[in-house]
Amino acid sequence: MGPARPFAAAAVFALLAATPKPSAAEGAARPVAVGVKLVQDAGAAVLTFDLSRPVDARAHTLASPDRIVVDLPEVGFQLDPGVAQPDAASAPALIKAFRFGLLAPGKSRIVIDLSRRACPVGVTTKPIVASAEPSRLTIDVKPCDDAAFAASAAATPDAPAASPGGAMGSAAPVIVLDPGHGGIDGGAHGVGGAMEKTLAFAFCVELKRQLEATGRYKVLMTRDGDQYVDLDSRVDFARDADAALFVSIHADTLSDVAGVSGSTVYTVADRASDAEAARIAAHENAADRDPTKAKAAEDDPGVADILFDLKRRETRAYSHLFSRTLVEDLRDATRLNHNPERSAGFVVLKAPEFPSVLIELGYLSNAQDVAALESPEWRTRTAAAMTKAIDAFFAGSGATEDAAGTPGVAFGADHAAPTR
Repeated sequence: MGPARPFAAAAVFALLAATPKPSAAEGAARPVAVGVKLVQDAGAAVLTFDLSRPVDARAHTLASPDRIVVDLPEVGFQLDPGVAQPDAASAPALIKAFRFGLLAPGKSRIVIDLSRRACPVGVTTKPIVASAEPSRLTIDVKPCDDAAFAASAAATPDAPAASPGGAMGSAAPVIVLDPGHGGIDGGAHGVGGAMEKTLAFAFCVELKRQLEATGRYKVLMTRDGDQYVDLDSRVDFARDADAALFVSIHADTLSDVAGVSGSTVYTVADRASDAEAARIAAHENAADRDPTKAKAAEDDPGVADILFDLKRRETRAYSHLFSRTLVEDLRDATRLNHNPERSAGFVVLKAPEFPSVLIELGYLSNAQDVAALESPEWRTRTAAAMTKAIDAFFAGSGATEDAAGTPGVAFGADHAAPTR
């Protein structure tokens, strides 16, 4: 095989020593990847990851395009995303590129893009030094015929790999739907007496019905009627439920611009993407918060911890991927705002434990939007589009390229999620 290319520094012990130990709340069992190396030629390839602790991993093949998928418990990838692009000089080679990242809470994935059909002939984890925690995950790949490739594809696991510390297992992912406002907080008011809290709740009921009909998810709602729930309690509810995805549903209004219309999908950001996003976030954040909870979040010493920051970046990147998929699926179901994908500092989207989006279904100051939001047919059609996007999100499809459209580097270094 060709010479080794050390994509990241192999000084495993130095990096591990410099990494703060995770607290119990952050999941002490989560391993960290601090080094990766690919050695290959036309006849074989070996891809290795240096980890802070052993993991159980399982591999299978997928076709169209041909690739190898390795599922493993949740791993923090402290790696440069550029490492996933082998040198062109290494061709001809089996591996064109590889990607790595968080697939869902409790589960990570490595995807290996193949230049021709090949199979995983061994996936092992061994200590780097005898009797030490740091370990090396080794993925051996060799060319195989169509029959062997198909047999490996048929071995696709139905459930995610189990984590040594306890992970998702075979339990259905928990999706938390958050109908905005409620009770004494009616939210936005609009044309014909339309009220945000009522329309948001009606939509969540329909979305919950369709998601549950798939049989793939456990679906919960932050309120089951016209109750007031403060912002921090909504986040706490999702956290306590061990949510895999949080979707907050709202509707906006503009008293002086009745012509503005369409749905918008928001993700969290420290700085708003534009003035309109900042205005929306300020409006939605205006709901009462429990001052003791807000103060506790501000004083949390964990926000300075490197593992907390890595988890937050993983989650935000995954939220952006879902947002992108959701916007594309909504295009065929409803009218979108002229700038449908935005970000701002929404309180309900700041939890680092799970991906989250906030959807403004439309503008209650626009008569056409109100008519749509009040229509059962529109709710059914739009909820179906969202269900499709959620299915794709959990299947890992629809995220094969990065923002620049570059295949093979769609995720990595805690920046995004793997694809199928």
